Amino acid sequence: MFGAMQERQAAKLEKQKKVMDELKVQLEIWQEEYKELNKKNLHKLTVQEIEIDIINYKKYGIDDSQSIFAAKEQIKEDLSVLYAKDLETVYSHKELIRQTIENKRLKMNKRSYSLHVKEWYFYTTVHIQLELGLEGG
Repeated sequence: MFGAMQERQAAKLEKQKKVMDELKVQLEIWQEEYKELNKKNLHKLTVQEIEIDIINYKKYGIDDSQSIFAAKEQIKEDLSVLYAKDLETVYSHKELIRQTIENKRLKMNKRSYSLHVKEWYFYTTVHIQLELGLEGG
């Protein structure tokens, strides 16, 4: 009787060892896939900040830094949908972003101004350099 019990226990232990070995292999596969996903996600950077520069406001006699600040904030607000988007997506929609900016009209000092994208850089901080143009001029 003792021999039969020992034989069943040995078989049970052997079966459990086999299950454990299979689970270890599965765990290694999952861990490898997890590492690969982390590497891929590392390459997908996202937009974290938007910087706006208006370079020619002095040409139009705009010395009021509050007006320039408010104009930059309006543009940032319009582009706020870009935050946390991956750079690939943002860059692929750059013409739509350009149209959004260039269709915007700013009112400062009782005049209306249009915007033109001069330069831009895409990274975790999207940097956009704009020029003012006098509306109707």
